[in-house]
Amino acid sequence: MTNALSALSARVGIVASYTDQTRRRRRTGRATMRALLSAMGLPVGNEAEAAERLAELEAAETGRVLPDWAIAVPDVPLRSLLPEGAEWRLLREDGGSEEGRGDTLPALPLGLHRLEVRGHRCTLIVAPARLPIPARAWGTMLPLHALRPAAVGGLADYDDLAVAAEGLAGLGCDFLGLNPIHAGFFADPGGFSPYTPSHRRRLSAFHVVDGSSPAPSGPLVDYGAEIPRRRAALEQGYAAFAAQGGDPAFEDFRSQEGDALDRFALHQALSDIHGPYWSEWPAELRDPDSPAAARARATLMAQMRFHSWLQWRAQTGLAAANARAKAAGMAMGLYLDLAVGTHPAGAETWEDRESFAFGASLGAPPDAFSADGQSWGLAPFNPRALVAAGFAPLAETLRCQMALSGALRIDHILGFDRAFWVPEGGGPGAYVQMPRDAMLAVVRMEAARAGAVVVGEDLGNVPRGLRSALAASGILGCRLQLFERRPGKTPAFRAPESFPRASIASFSTHDLPTWAGWRKGHEIDARARLGHITPGFAEAERARRKTEVAAFDAMTARIAPPETDPASPDAMHHALGATGSALAMVQVECALGIVPQPNLPGTTSEYPNWRQRLPLAAAELASAPGMLAAARIMNDTR
Repeated sequence: MTNALSALSARVGIVASYTDQTRRRRRTGRATMRALLSAMGLPVGNEAEAAERLAELEAAETGRVLPDWAIAVPDVPLRSLLPEGAEWRLLREDGGSEEGRGDTLPALPLGLHRLEVRGHRCTLIVAPARLPIPARAWGTMLPLHALRPAAVGGLADYDDLAVAAEGLAGLGCDFLGLNPIHAGFFADPGGFSPYTPSHRRRLSAFHVVDGSSPAPSGPLVDYGAEIPRRRAALEQGYAAFAAQGGDPAFEDFRSQEGDALDRFALHQALSDIHGPYWSEWPAELRDPDSPAAARARATLMAQMRFHSWLQWRAQTGLAAANARAKAAGMAMGLYLDLAVGTHPAGAETWEDRESFAFGASLGAPPDAFSADGQSWGLAPFNPRALVAAGFAPLAETLRCQMALSGALRIDHILGFDRAFWVPEGGGPGAYVQMPRDAMLAVVRMEAARAGAVVVGEDLGNVPRGLRSALAASGILGCRLQLFERRPGKTPAFRAPESFPRASIASFSTHDLPTWAGWRKGHEIDARARLGHITPGFAEAERARRKTEVAAFDAMTARIAPPETDPASPDAMHHALGATGSALAMVQVECALGIVPQPNLPGTTSEYPNWRQRLPLAAAELASAPGMLAAARIMNDTR
């Protein structure tokens, strides 16, 4: 009985040990095992309880004639899954059903289907074996919140996005990347990080066009002022909309979205009364299916209708931006971003409690900059619940994004293989194994339906075998120029021509230095000022950065024209254009020579994360000298 806790943990995918990025081997302690088991809905207090839980899981598996899930390809009969002579029943995704006998299932279309044999169920994920790799193309990444400079002021909206997209399309840009635009917290303007959303299957109403005139402001977006201002303008707009009799298209939207939209709208209406986070609401309202929630729905219909209207406006606004981008010649249109997790007390977890683990947060293991690791304050998918739900929550989340874009980036796709969970309240974290092959098949299924390109952010402590699995699926990996080094003690950068084709290349990301900032060591200075690193470590990092910059310049000197200034973005963009990657991403901050990076991981209010405005308005981007130069280089090299 002494090993029951370890055996139970292993049975549900809690990894016993791992090697962190500092090459230190770390073992999962018993307290961490108990905390993560509890987060999965398997609380145990001692070895006897662990043994009992383990026996229950083993008993549930006894006699199973089907796996929990299986993968098939479209329009090809599935063999060897069923026992010989089995009587089976198939429930198709479209609601149809059929029964049969034998070891071969009929060919099925794309989708999530359910197979039943002798009372046992299996989710059939029908998806193409591999997505096609796109032709060579280039795009631009920009922060939507920053698209109004200080001279204009206000918070950028979906019309600003459309204007920027049309201008960049005229430069030859094939796609336009954004940070996540999931639904945020209207009731908490301080909760504005795009990577800590309230709901990933709903859209941000912060960027809905409100018809008001902005006023000049400071160089940073003041969400505390801008979000209430936008809300007030939208309330006025809704009142006018309702007074004019509404719009049949809005009623169609409500009908198509059904109860899922109503539940979200009820959450939003309750948030207006009780605060943004349902964990702080009256106990009787924390369950969306409670009698109290039903009574609230009956009294809050008008408020719910307003929040449903906001979602309709957000969807039509983003769809219009995507359509305008494509009409202007942008081949792929928008390139959206799916956050790795969701706020543990937001609309998504209130509406769909069963799919998430509570009592643990997604995070990252210890590294050179975070000796204790990181806790991101995000609720992870519970792998046991995801399997039990037939992967529908994942499919719906992907579908929402792919319906409004031509490409989707999946943030921290490492979590599709193993996700790092940190117990609530602190303590060492551990990895939890996820159903990787099934989740990647769901991605292929939804991407095939939408005709979308998929990028997986495969940076950090990458599990062995993940990159080959991504490549086999046709999911592009990420290659950052500043990380692509050749092994050895002396810094040297890989030839960009050697980057794998199944990837997207960029200089860095929103979490890393810009081109100008990297050369100056801006993030080193920022962390030193904040006390995140010691003066001695900072000095060593500055010295190392000088050698890295020299090595990068040596690499670009081989590629860029001889007259190119190695310190200019042009030098870097020549190397970016030369990459073997199918896609190349120009970051607007790099092209415009901006020094501060948009986000400094490990900080909140002490650094202006997601608040810095661009120096140019949306209509001015395409005529900016830096963007013109970047476009000229990319068009010549891509």
